[in-house]
Amino acid sequence: MRQLSVVIPCRNEVAYLEECIRAIYDAELPENVAMKVFLVDGMSDDGTRKVILDLQKEFETLELIDNPKQLTPYAFNLGIYAGGTADFVQIIGARHIISKNYLSRAMEILEQDPSVWCVGGQIINEFTSYKSKVIATAMSTSFGMGIGNFRTLDRSGFTDTVTSPMYPYFVFEKIGFFDEELVRNQDDDFNFRVSKAGGKIYYCHEISLKYYVRGTFKGLWRQFFQYGYWKVYVNQKHKTLTTLRQVIPSLFVTYLTVLFPAMLILPMWLAALPLFAYLTLCLFVSFKNSKEGLKTQDLVAVFPILHLSYGLGYINGLVDFLLLRKKPSVKQKRLSR
Repeated sequence: MRQLSVVIPCRNEVAYLEECIRAIYDAELPENVAMKVFLVDGMSDDGTRKVILDLQKEFETLELIDNPKQLTPYAFNLGIYAGGTADFVQIIGARHIISKNYLSRAMEILEQDPSVWCVGGQIINEFTSYKSKVIATAMSTSFGMGIGNFRTLDRSGFTDTVTSPMYPYFVFEKIGFFDEELVRNQDDDFNFRVSKAGGKIYYCHEISLKYYVRGTFKGLWRQFFQYGYWKVYVNQKHKTLTTLRQVIPSLFVTYLTVLFPAMLILPMWLAALPLFAYLTLCLFVSFKNSKEGLKTQDLVAVFPILHLSYGLGYINGLVDFLLLRKKPSVKQKRLSR
């Protein structure tokens, strides 16, 4: 009998958690696989823990683990430790609702190709308000998330990272566990280590998860600012750029910073050409994706939030980590919602 451990990091997700857990227990599993689900809770105070306790009465293999440090990498590691040396480890966000074939297909891929050390599926962005619908639409485009980002892939293949990944347990024995210093980008860091150690990361378009997108522009700004900030810390740790597309937003922010001085030296049209190209592309992509009641101007507003927040976070990280040699800011360890 093979063992599958499912690890769910969680804090204050009362609105989504029950659907997440029911989808896991409703998922298909091979007959020779036993599953345990470890819900690692960061001391929720919104009613989440009551939901968990009620669900434990229904699902006897659902286990609650306390995460007093309330940070995601600790939750990952606590859940993995609790599962012992299970054959497979599946990590699922509390806002992620997996498809019925997610677990079985991911295990099948890992067993068929030993060179694959990680499998994840497509994200179907889900919205609960008009604002979250706008955000979800923007995040489903290559312009919003970057060319090559797994969120925008339309066919199965190898990539640099995935969300809600499944790993064979030997991966943790080989490269270690999640870096508990990384409040953000700990999954990017881990999957970079997977690739560096010779493992492949596979994006499977046949499996999917529904993801409830954040519903405020403020939350989105903070989320992507932190992504950019912590990405620099990951780069410093590995002494390399983990992906090339990560530097583009910070270059754009730098360009905007020097735009007006550049106009004093260069012809105005030449200095403003990159900005004009960006705004034109932003308008084109927004118009192309405005549908089902979405307004083009609202989409136009979201793309700069994605790009400028990430770019500013990245530049802030460069200053803190490379120039000032500081440790990560306490402020950037706070949850973005």
